[in-house]
Amino acid sequence: MQASSSALMQQRHAQRPHALRRPAQAPLGLRRLAAAPCANQHQHQHQHQHQQHQQRPCAVASRPRGPAPARAAAAAASFPGDGAGDGDSSPKDDAVAPAAAAAPQPQAPRGVKLAPALAAVAAGLAVKFLVPAPAGATPEAWSLFAIFLSTILGLVLEPLPVGAWAFCSLTAVVATGTLPFASALSAMTSEVIWLIVISFFFAKAFEKTGLGERVANLFVALMGRSTLGLAYGLAAAETLVGPAMPSTTARAGGIFMPIIALLAKGQGSEPDSPSRRRLGAFLVQSQLQASSFSSNLFLTASAQNLLCLNIAAKLGAVVPDAFATWFLGASLPSLVGLALTPLLVYKLYPPEVKETPEAPAAARARLAQMGPPSRDERVTLATIGGAVLLWIFGEAVGCPAVLAAMLGLTTLLCTGVLDWKQDCLGYGPAWDTLVWFAVLISMSAALSQAGLINTFAKMAGDALAGMSLGWGPAFAILNLAFFSLHYLFASQTAHIGALFAAFTAMSIAAGVPPVLACLCLSYNGNCFGGITHFASGQAAIYYGGGYCSLKEFFYMGAVGGYFALAVYLVVGMPFWKFLGWF
Repeated sequence: MQASSSALMQQRHAQRPHALRRPAQAPLGLRRLAAAPCANQHQHQHQHQHQQHQQRPCAVASRPRGPAPARAAAAAASFPGDGAGDGDSSPKDDAVAPAAAAAPQPQAPRGVKLAPALAAVAAGLAVKFLVPAPAGATPEAWSLFAIFLSTILGLVLEPLPVGAWAFCSLTAVVATGTLPFASALSAMTSEVIWLIVISFFFAKAFEKTGLGERVANLFVALMGRSTLGLAYGLAAAETLVGPAMPSTTARAGGIFMPIIALLAKGQGSEPDSPSRRRLGAFLVQSQLQASSFSSNLFLTASAQNLLCLNIAAKLGAVVPDAFATWFLGASLPSLVGLALTPLLVYKLYPPEVKETPEAPAAARARLAQMGPPSRDERVTLATIGGAVLLWIFGEAVGCPAVLAAMLGLTTLLCTGVLDWKQDCLGYGPAWDTLVWFAVLISMSAALSQAGLINTFAKMAGDALAGMSLGWGPAFAILNLAFFSLHYLFASQTAHIGALFAAFTAMSIAAGVPPVLACLCLSYNGNCFGGITHFASGQAAIYYGGGYCSLKEFFYMGAVGGYFALAVYLVVGMPFWKFLGWF
C-alpha cells in the first residue's frame, strides 16, 4: 500500500507543469558558499568597470543601443545573481519581489498644462479685442497676428510639446476662418523646410554608420583639451567652410550638428535629458551664435547676402567691387565677434565639463581601435561629400540645394545605409520640425502678404521722422527695429524680402550714406538667425537636436543676437568711418 501510494505521488509529480516544479536545492550553507565567489567576482568586475569609466577620457565611443527589453535582458545575463534564478530565494521571496518592483510611481500629468495654455490664449485674445488694430490692417490680418502672438507665447511657456502646440494653432487659424487650409500649410512645399528634414536624415547616417564618431574623435584629437577649445575649433571650421557652402541650413544639418551630437555623447551628454548640459547644450549655442559672424565674413557665406545687395541696387545703393567691399567692411567686427562669442556663451551658459587634458590621447587611441572606415562610412562620406559639392557649384549646373539633398538621401536609401522604416519614418525630430516650422513659416508669410509687417515698419519710420533726430541715432534705431521685427518671421530670406527695401529707403531718407545703409542692414540680416528656434533653418536644426530647452533657446538667442548687433554697430561704425564709408 505504501509502495502504491509512493508510485501515485511520483506519477502526479511527473504530470505537474514544469513551471510549478521546485528544483532540487542543496542545503542553505552550501548554496551560500557556492554563491560567495560569484558575488565577489561580480563585485570585482563592477569595481574594475567603474575604474575604467573614471579613467576613460572624452574620446567618442560607441554605446550599445537597442530596445529597453533587450538591454534589460543583457544586464540580467551579465549579473545572474541579481535575477530570479538566485538559489537563495524562496517561493515566498519570489512572490514578494514583483510586488515591491511594481510599486506605484507618480506619473507626470498628461495633456495640456492649463495655466500656460490659458496665459498664451489670453494674450492673443487681449490683442484681438482690447488693442486697436493699426490703420490699414484688415480684421483678418489682426486676428492672424493675435493667433501668431499666442503661438509664440505658447512655444515659450510650453503647455504642450512644440509640434503639438503649433498644430493647435494651425487648427485655430483654419477653424476661425482666418486662413484657408491651403494657405495655412502653404510652407509644406518650401524647399528650406525639406532641406531641414533631409539634413536630419544625413545626421542619422552620420550616427548610424560611425562616421560621425570618427570625425568627432578627429576633432577631439586636434583640439579637445578643453570644451572651450572645441567650441573655437568648430566656429573656425564653419568660417572656413562658409564661403563655399552658402546654405547655413545645410552646414548645420549636414556637418556641424552631427559632429556636435557625437562629441556630446562621447562625454555622456545625451539630448532631452539632464545630462544635456554637460557639453551638448553649450556647443550648440556657441556654434549657432558664432554663425552670425561666420556668415557675415564673406559675401557668399549666406544665401541672403547677395539678395540684400540686389535689393539695394534697385534703390540706387550700389556697392562698388561688392566682394572686396563686403569682406573689408565685415572683417574687423566679424573677427571680434568670432573671438568673443564662444567665451560669452561659456560664461553665461557654461558646460559642466570644462577641462579634458587627456582627451586627445584617448581620442587617438579610439581612432586606432575603430580601424579603417567601413563600407557604410565610405558610402556616407562620398554621398555627403557629393551633396556639399552640389551645394557649392549647384547653381552653375541648375541644381538647387534641396535637390542636392534629395539626391543624397536617395543614394543612402538605395545603398542600404539608411532604412526607410527604421531610420527615416521612425526619426521623430525630423517630422516634428516639419510640422511646427511649416506652421510658423505659413503664418509669418501670411502676415507679410497682408501688409501688417510693412504697417509696423511705416509706423516706426513715421515716429522717427517726428523726432527730428540726426542720421546717426535714427540709423541705430532703424537697425534695432529691423532686428527686433525678426521675432515675427520664421525665415531670414522672408524677412529680407519683406522689409529690407523699406528700411534701406528709410535710412537713406534719414541721411545715411547709401553704401553704409545697405551693408550695415545686410550684416544685421545674419545677426538675428539664432534669436529663436524658428528664426532660421539652422536654428530649427540646432533646436531639434534636443540639447537646449525652449526657454534657454530664447534666452541665449536674445543675448547672442543683440550682442552680435552691438558688435557691428559699436566696433563697425568707427571702422567704417576709417574706411571712408561716411
